[in-house]
Amino acid sequence: MELIIKKKIVKNWFMILQDIITNDIEKIEKKKNIFKSKNWSRGLNQGGGEFRIFENGKIFEKVGVNFSEVYGKFPQKFKGQIPGTDKNSNFWASGISVVMHMKNPHIPAMHFNTRYIVTSHSWFGGGMDVTPCLKDVNLKNWLHNELKSTCDKHNKNYYKKYKKWCERYFYLPHRNEERGIGGIFFDYKKGNWEKDFAFVRDVGLSFNKIFNETIKKKRKKKWTRKQKEIQYLKRGRYVEFNLLYDRGTKFGLETGGNVEGILMSLPPIAKWK
Repeated sequence: MELIIKKKIVKNWFMILQDIITNDIEKIEKKKNIFKSKNWSRGLNQGGGEFRIFENGKIFEKVGVNFSEVYGKFPQKFKGQIPGTDKNSNFWASGISVVMHMKNPHIPAMHFNTRYIVTSHSWFGGGMDVTPCLKDVNLKNWLHNELKSTCDKHNKNYYKKYKKWCERYFYLPHRNEERGIGGIFFDYKKGNWEKDFAFVRDVGLSFNKIFNETIKKKRKKKWTRKQKEIQYLKRGRYVEFNLLYDRGTKFGLETGGNVEGILMSLPPIAKWK
């Protein structure tokens, strides 16, 4: 299959998944057309994307569902740092990114993204992770059973490998703590394009199932002011990770991405002490 066709197939899937996720969020909120949608351009013949943001709902305090397709040349500082850029700085990248911050402290923050990047090499990357502010062993066990089931459909070794990668990646060294209860994370995934893309699709559909079922289980739980304050403090850790360590945030800001879309991952209110 030609590379141009692969790019089109992947891009179209990410756009379809963006619609699937935003439609389900509207069903949860029991309202239509709730998202603020904005198309953005990286510059002439450099691509762009669409971000969709919704705030102050009954369930979602803030949620962003972003799609992008960008291309051009990497800045000089990236030369050699990203596979396939040693001799040629041209790149193409498309992806979908989702961040959910909930009103009810019993419902965890949830994050998901998948992407396809092309230089002189090409690969998939992405994953998902869940960040509760209140301890919930049952949620952790259920989440990881769901992720293992998704991974095992493709390769029995994926879950253990990508779970560990997630734990290493979503870690705050200055706090000596993990961001949440984990998930899966993968990058530089290449080899069999059809199999890799099938896995990426299933990860997206698995995230859609996980956030729907998590909200269904917890949306009616009562919460206290003290629990809300705990949530604000946990969000502070979320902000620290995204601004200090997250590669996607740095990549977007340093390659001319849309600032509003990139920073949609930040919660509306966070606290520190």
